[in-house]
Amino acid sequence: MDPNAIEQGEDAGDTVFVSYARDDEKSARTIIELLERAGYRVWWDGLIPGGERFGAEITKALESASAVVVLWSENACESHWVQDEASWARDRHKLVPLSLDGTRPPLGFRQFQCIDVSRGGLKASNPAMQRAMKAIADIIGRDPVGMPRARTGPRFTRRSAIAAGTAVAVAGGGLVVWKILLAPGAAAANSIAVLPFENLSGDPRQQYLSDGLAAELRSKLARNSLLNVVGQASSNSFRDRGDSAPTIARRLKVANVLDGNIRAAQGQLRIAVELIDGKSGFSKWTQTFDRPMANLLELQAEVADAVSAALEIRLSGQGEESKARSGGTGSVAAFDAYLRGKELFESQRDEASDRAALAEFSNAVRIDPAYAAALAARSRALAVIANQYAQAGERRTLFGQAVEQARQAIVHAGQYPEGHAALGYALFYGLLDVTAADAPYQQAQQLGGGNADVLSLCALYRARRRQFDRAFPAIERAQALDPLNASLAKTEGRIRFASGGYEGAIAAARRALELNSKLSGAHGDIGNAMLMMSRVDQAAKEFEAEAIDLLAIPGRAIVALRRKDEAGAQHELDALRQQEGDNGLYQQAQILAQWNKPAEAMDALEKAVDERDSGLVYLLSDPFLQPLRDEPRFKSLLSRLHFV
Repeated sequence: MDPNAIEQGEDAGDTVFVSYARDDEKSARTIIELLERAGYRVWWDGLIPGGERFGAEITKALESASAVVVLWSENACESHWVQDEASWARDRHKLVPLSLDGTRPPLGFRQFQCIDVSRGGLKASNPAMQRAMKAIADIIGRDPVGMPRARTGPRFTRRSAIAAGTAVAVAGGGLVVWKILLAPGAAAANSIAVLPFENLSGDPRQQYLSDGLAAELRSKLARNSLLNVVGQASSNSFRDRGDSAPTIARRLKVANVLDGNIRAAQGQLRIAVELIDGKSGFSKWTQTFDRPMANLLELQAEVADAVSAALEIRLSGQGEESKARSGGTGSVAAFDAYLRGKELFESQRDEASDRAALAEFSNAVRIDPAYAAALAARSRALAVIANQYAQAGERRTLFGQAVEQARQAIVHAGQYPEGHAALGYALFYGLLDVTAADAPYQQAQQLGGGNADVLSLCALYRARRRQFDRAFPAIERAQALDPLNASLAKTEGRIRFASGGYEGAIAAARRALELNSKLSGAHGDIGNAMLMMSRVDQAAKEFEAEAIDLLAIPGRAIVALRRKDEAGAQHELDALRQQEGDNGLYQQAQILAQWNKPAEAMDALEKAVDERDSGLVYLLSDPFLQPLRDEPRFKSLLSRLHFV
């Protein structure tokens, strides 16, 4: 076609502009021929000799074209001209992106479905090429020749698309997770999801850095009371799925999505971030930051400030956020150790990973003794290790250290919510000091109302004290912030169980398993609720599926008691004593209470107090201890632990 045809007055109503890298001209010519055979006018710069590529003629052609087909490739991603033309088309809702070699488009264009035509050949029979033709037809409003358009309703795929400004409906491809939808309604303009950043370094060992920086940015934004920031678990559930920004925004009920990538090499760090409109899928703002690794902390704050400015919302306070609020550090080495520890601790793999996380947090505190975030994290790690793995002697020492570290975090950062939450956790689960834990939990909730994990800890504490008027609002707020977080659904189930809402407890635990089929504890929780509802056979199946022995063994013992099988119950009680020792004293009391052996049950509880068994936090809210409620020793124990 004559490249000057548009200027000569031909109707440009169905003209397609093709943008490509010069090294891809052979493939571009093949696609141009297919477009022309489909009946479209095609403008391309292959016939322009020399000169500026983005010259006056190309500008006129872009402005006249109805659709712009961008041929992405490894070469095209390096071409400023292709990116200029693609940006022009994107902003005018005319973009149809194709990938010639499977390369993903660069940041700024990934909210569009890029049709990969590399498989199946550059020919009309290639299904990918047929989809490309239909995408062009959606813009131009005319079917390609010989390719009638099927009008059978929306086509659902695992990945949603916005092709040339037209949203394509999406379903989750059968994924159970998409059954967990938020109620319909417009997302608040100040709501945002921060997706996990892509690690472009080529070194999987650098993943902790990209994940950690995204998490820290998410936390910083969440501390702004003017923003609603989706929690980490829900945001991270979209890692590697390729979903479009509108799909993610719809599932998380947010108005904005922040995406980005990080490349760390030879002491340099590059962070590219993009703020995307959750409704249209179009980019609101993009920026790339290049800094030496030594400036990591300044860069982190700079990115957060830039994102906040792009949202047209100021972070609270003037200038840089205070360390009293952020719990931060001025040491890059301490921050790096903290991020490494977080990656290990949040993996929840096993005792080895938790102790390795503790070592990293300890290293961060050694480098910067006033690093409140690391002190609070070290407190939580100490408490978890004490609670889950340690025997009595070590347990007391670890819990004592956990309390001390949390208090130090508060000294250095009095407005950092995680420090107060860590102190409440250590006092409640470690020292069994119910009253002393109240103030730090209350302070944590006041300061951390935008942090789903903090809210969840506070909600459980209130449930253990049967303060359900405070527990339910806290867990509901947490789930609104992090709706795809399986652990929060499990926590909701435990709160409902404590309140006597057994059907609701089962439903919440089932929802937790839909979100994460490997989640430990949920099957045992369902079994416990079914026992309370006398659904013994169903409960037995749940306990067989439970991986945590401290839930499964007592459950099986109580099932045996309900079936009048005392020999079976004794077998399970003996197994509990042998496998768990003093770590299972509270669970022994549950079995003995259900066996109508109140004196033995109380002996086990008294010994549990001596051993600082954290199971005692369930004392007031546990229906399995109902047979002990009128026992004088039980009432005395509730009073001594300040439950009443």
